[in-house]
Amino acid sequence: MAVSIVVPVRNEAENVSPLIAEIAAALDGRWSYEIIYVNDGSTDATGERLASDMKQRGNLRQIRHAASAGQSAAVRSGVRVARGAIVATLDGDGQNNPAFLPDLISAIENGGDRVGLAAGQRVGRKDTGFKRIQSRIANGVRNAILRDGTRDTGCGLKAFRREVFLMMPYFDGLHRFLPALVRREGYEIAYVDVTDRPRRSGVSNYGFFDRLWIGIMDLAGVWWLIRRKKPTPVATEV
Repeated sequence: MAVSIVVPVRNEAENVSPLIAEIAAALDGRWSYEIIYVNDGSTDATGERLASDMKQRGNLRQIRHAASAGQSAAVRSGVRVARGAIVATLDGDGQNNPAFLPDLISAIENGGDRVGLAAGQRVGRKDTGFKRIQSRIANGVRNAILRDGTRDTGCGLKAFRREVFLMMPYFDGLHRFLPALVRREGYEIAYVDVTDRPRRSGVSNYGFFDRLWIGIMDLAGVWWLIRRKKPTPVATEV
């Protein structure tokens, strides 16, 4: 297995099958891959839709949280069970276009050992004006403090080496700070411009980086982690 696609979802029953078909269309014939849906405590028919699609697709897996634990927890659950050396993620609401997955995966492959993360950067955002302003402010403050060089950490389209992700200290909100934490481990980041699109149906189940008090605590914590990082010693067995 070369690539694992991890999709965190909560109450996205109507978006499941169309998105799976798009992922398959983007990757079939290019990589050996699996699709891992992490059902984060859905209370609608998301689980049933996934079970039905699993009968048709042998490379589709469902991991279920007994209760909703949040997007970072869902991504982490998917990465931990992934069989691919490269993991790519995208949101389950259909706003992230799977057509960009090959560009992200190729950026990791072509980057060699030095590139640990390929991050999608949205252009043509389809969110409301208020959400775009919130995101712009949050990204600006984060970049000024962490200097991670990333203009958009909220994009769900990402690809990374599984082993690199598992090095990261886990906390709620981790997925929004991946660029800074990947740089902390000494890896470079590749950026891929991606186009956003409206969600097909339903409403947002995972919020943006817009709850100020939580964002400030997370930002302070990541800043502390970066400041406390020491060079990894060169170790050899004698």
